[in-house]
Amino acid sequence: MGKNAERIIMLADCQSFYASVEKAANPQYANKPVVVAGDPERRSGIILAACPMAKEYGVTTAETVREAVAKCPDLVIIRPRMQLYIDISMQITDIYRAYSDLVEPYSIDEQFIDVTGSQRLFGTPLEIAQAIQDQVRSETGIYTRLGISYSKVTAKMACDLWAKKNESGLFVLNEADLPELLWKQPINKMFMVGSRMTAHFNAMGMPTIGDLAQTPLATLKQMMRKKFKKNCDIDAELYWRLANGKDDSPVSPYTHKTPPKSVGHQMTLPRDYRTMEDLKVVLLELTELVCRRCRGLGFMGFVVSVGCQGADFDRPTGFYRQMKMPEPTNVTNQVYKAAVQLFEQHWGREPVRKVAVGLSQLSGEEEYQLSLFDERDRFRMLERATDALKEKYGSTAIMRAVSMTDAGQAKDRAGKIGGHYR
Repeated sequence: MGKNAERIIMLADCQSFYASVEKAANPQYANKPVVVAGDPERRSGIILAACPMAKEYGVTTAETVREAVAKCPDLVIIRPRMQLYIDISMQITDIYRAYSDLVEPYSIDEQFIDVTGSQRLFGTPLEIAQAIQDQVRSETGIYTRLGISYSKVTAKMACDLWAKKNESGLFVLNEADLPELLWKQPINKMFMVGSRMTAHFNAMGMPTIGDLAQTPLATLKQMMRKKFKKNCDIDAELYWRLANGKDDSPVSPYTHKTPPKSVGHQMTLPRDYRTMEDLKVVLLELTELVCRRCRGLGFMGFVVSVGCQGADFDRPTGFYRQMKMPEPTNVTNQVYKAAVQLFEQHWGREPVRKVAVGLSQLSGEEEYQLSLFDERDRFRMLERATDALKEKYGSTAIMRAVSMTDAGQAKDRAGKIGGHYR
């Protein structure tokens, strides 16, 4: 595998994950077009996943159920079960870990696996990939595709560009093969290049990945500075390294276990909220979620941030602002007071469909300075007691009265993960 032969990295991707889980759980749908769609009552039925059979009819993710049914009248529509998908994802992770202790989740259905040290036990990279693919399918019913290469970024592109499209679901991308295979691909096929950057690179005379890769880095930096009228040297080097397959980052099981720089929650509302009275309910519920998580992690925050957005994406409205509080805290009422102050100061009275609250500049709870009239410890003890009740009996075991009003969303959200039913 070229100069980096000592590294064998795989990117394993589960095909149409949510839909595949449902088809495995419901054998009667084996030969039927299946989609998993968001809650029709609250979200207008957006397609979250479509099985290959449904895709043959032209059904795509992010379109509405109505659009999908127009293409495929026999479509089987299943409401998402997020807890089940998380459980299956963790089961698949355990299978990967049987082949390597270096497994790094990239998303719920994609994971990096470093099998460099596994070859003596399990054979060649292709043999390992085949064994993983067979075991995942036999134990879960899910079909996985694996890109095999010498780095994370080239493994990702090997999976997306070739493994997902060939019959075996496996593909090896060697470093020596980049000019012949990767560089001939159009620029929009490159990892991290979306439609906007595709247009920019095409305008700069780089329609293929190879055009970008073979542009001297110093020249690319100059071209991007001229194009964007600002210093883009870091971005230029990132794209140049991606095009050349240069990625030394390790596959780390601990990537997502480092202390967070901030803790935040956002909520998409079922209707337009137009009054401060209703919005205060949502702000309180979000603040409670943020502060509860901070308390669980043992952090307090110095900076509170608040944002909102309207429903019309063609004419966006809203704001995102932050302010530093006098002292760091994770006490709900203190953060809520600052969040309401920020919101009232910057909200232009437009209808609101999405609200966000966050805490940043985090520090450990033991690192704060006591003030003469500090009541944080008393409030924190009270809130730790309610946190413990929620942890044991569920988040609806004890709720604020305002959450039972029409504006409250806490009870509905308690039955969901990531906005979808468990």
